[in-house]
Amino acid sequence: MSSKKNGKVVSYNKWGYIFLAPFVIVYLVFQLIPLISTIWNSFFENYRSGLTQIGPRFIGLENYITLFKNGDLLTYAKNTMIMWVLGFVPQIIVSLVLGAWFSDTRLKLKCSSFFKTVIYLPNLIMASAFAMLFFTLFANTGPINSILVQTGILKEAYSFLDHTGSARFLVAFMNFLMWFGNTTILLMAGMMGIDPSLFEAAEVDGATSTQVFFKITLPLLRPILVYVLITSLIGGLQMFDVPQILTNGTGDPMRSTMTLIMYLNKHLYSKNYGMAGALSVILFIITAILSFIVFRISTRKD
Repeated sequence: MSSKKNGKVVSYNKWGYIFLAPFVIVYLVFQLIPLISTIWNSFFENYRSGLTQIGPRFIGLENYITLFKNGDLLTYAKNTMIMWVLGFVPQIIVSLVLGAWFSDTRLKLKCSSFFKTVIYLPNLIMASAFAMLFFTLFANTGPINSILVQTGILKEAYSFLDHTGSARFLVAFMNFLMWFGNTTILLMAGMMGIDPSLFEAAEVDGATSTQVFFKITLPLLRPILVYVLITSLIGGLQMFDVPQILTNGTGDPMRSTMTLIMYLNKHLYSKNYGMAGALSVILFIITAILSFIVFRISTRKD
């Protein structure tokens, strides 16, 4: 009798393995093997000089040493983090405010479904299309400059993409517009999952809306906030398409909008696979460390 039961268990387990097989195969082929290959290539000198192929030749940690010696890595990491912070801080603030409004039944907002759809729409637009739109809007002869000059705010057209502050602001602003809707939906879902009796009890005790938000809503939203922060941080480190198209791949002015992935793309374009592999491994380690630090800080017990 027990052998028949064991046979049924084995039979059921077989179907579980069959359904898991596609995921395992895709993970091995498209993630694990490329990851191992990238780490392996990072220890080799392997690039093309003109029509001559140099390598592959094992050089150990030379690629990593070169990346840290020339100073470009730290410069581009700083650029990436500045533009991420400029976009993420207003994103999380606006998303929290909108989430609180949409999830508060006492406000009785009309057409809330319509507005939720509208704020999420920018997330559906391709980043390349967004970058081309802003490139046209903020060009020297674009409509933004025309409006500013005609209204007398500016005497002459301002070169937004030729100044460090405005170029970084445009990249950050585009990332904010593309992602604040998605963040709002996530935070709103977390707020709607909070037990309404907690808000009712706070209201009976005479708590103000501000006290309810900071004492009840925010602490209970911590898991969602951690998720948003970590995913946004990883996405920020992978920032590429918007600054790449907006600056035509140059990272101008003075490489102030050059990100880490744009730097990686330059190595891949020049077929320097050793340096590209080393930079990819460094990005992987940085992402893992930052995510771990944020997770530990956010989940510590008060």
